[in-house]
Amino acid sequence: VQLQASGGGLVQAGGSLRLSCATSGIIFSTYNMAWYRQGSRRERELVAHITSGFMRTYADSVRGRFTISRDVGKNTVYLQMNSLKPEDTAVYYCNAEGPYSAYWGQGTQVTVSS
Repeated sequence: VQLQASGGGLVQAGGSLRLSCATSGIIFSTYNMAWYRQGSRRERELVAHITSGFMRTYADSVRGRFTISRDVGKNTVYLQMNSLKPEDTAVYYCNAEGPYSAYWGQGTQVTVSS
């Protein structure tokens, strides 16, 4: 099983980034997918979640700015991040949760400068 996250980088406050997480080795359509993040000296926190049935939930801190989506044909989950703030700076991880197992990607760094 592999979860390959990409799309992170350095962006100015107010800018946008789109993260991708390409999966292999799982039946993607049956897994709930999520993005987490971990900033320096902070615990890992849930950012956005999308079920196998495309129901979405968001952390209060990102609601209205971030959008999670999934492409079943590409086995990929995305996180569109708009109006980025310095406090969004973190390593972002994708997560796949199935009925009997869960997997993590390797993380991608997002840095937002003020």
